[in-house]
Order: sequence, then C-alpha cells, then structure tokens
Amino acid sequence: ISKGPVNSKSAKSTVVPPGPPVYLDLVYIPNHSNSKNVDVEFFKRVRSSYYVVSGNDPAAEEPSRAVLDSLLEGKAQWDSNMQVTLIPTHDSEVMKEWYQETHEKQQDLNIMVLASSSTVVMQDESFPACKIEL
Repeated sequence: ISKGPVNSKSAKSTVVPPGPPVYLDLVYIPNHSNSKNVDVEFFKRVRSSYYVVSGNDPAAEEPSRAVLDSLLEGKAQWDSNMQVTLIPTHDSEVMKEWYQETHEKQQDLNIMVLASSSTVVMQDESFPACKIEL
C-alpha cells in the first residue's frame, strides 16, 4: 500500500478559515505583519478595536503593504463602522507610504493610525510606548 504525503496542502490555503467573525479589543498582527500569514480573510474574521503592526525589515517585506491593504479590504466588509486604531511599532517607509496613499479610504472606514513617536523614560532607559484605554 502506498501512502501520499501526510501533510499535503492545497496550492492556496487561508490562514484563517472562513466562518463567523471574532471580536477582540487588541490584536497583534501575526509574524511581523508578513503577507505569508495574513490576508483579507484574517481581517474579515478577526475584528479588533486595535491592531499592532510590527515589523521593520524591508527585505522581508515586514510590515507588508499587502497586509495593510488587506485590512482596508477586510474592514470594508464589516457590518459596522466601528473605530479601528493601528499601532505601528516602527516608523517604516511602507507604513508611511500606505498611510499617505490610502488616507482618504482610512477615514471612510474609520481607521486611525497612531504616531509611533511616543516614548517612556524610566530610570536611565527610554523606549517606545503607547497608551490604550479599553
């Protein structure tokens, strides 16, 4: 008896299977916002008031422009226009370009991007920070 590969996958698989949406307060976009792990289906299903967008590696496309565009496309399909806030962890060129090129659509979809220039100073160290009130 011959057996095929145990872990065979279809050519196109979605990270988040179709189904009813899940509502959360805060979501860290997986894998440094890389498009290999996050698509439109993710944002259609995983609905959050706040998304943390990490990644600061242009060579690895992190964060990915495709992921940011997927947020716009996914959010456009929500049944409500709830406020969504993006929290970038780095001041990347991809984020700046996306913000400028899609600003009008962001406003239409009630999406706000926080500036990433806030810092907290403790003793002799300073580090980036963001205050979120839920």
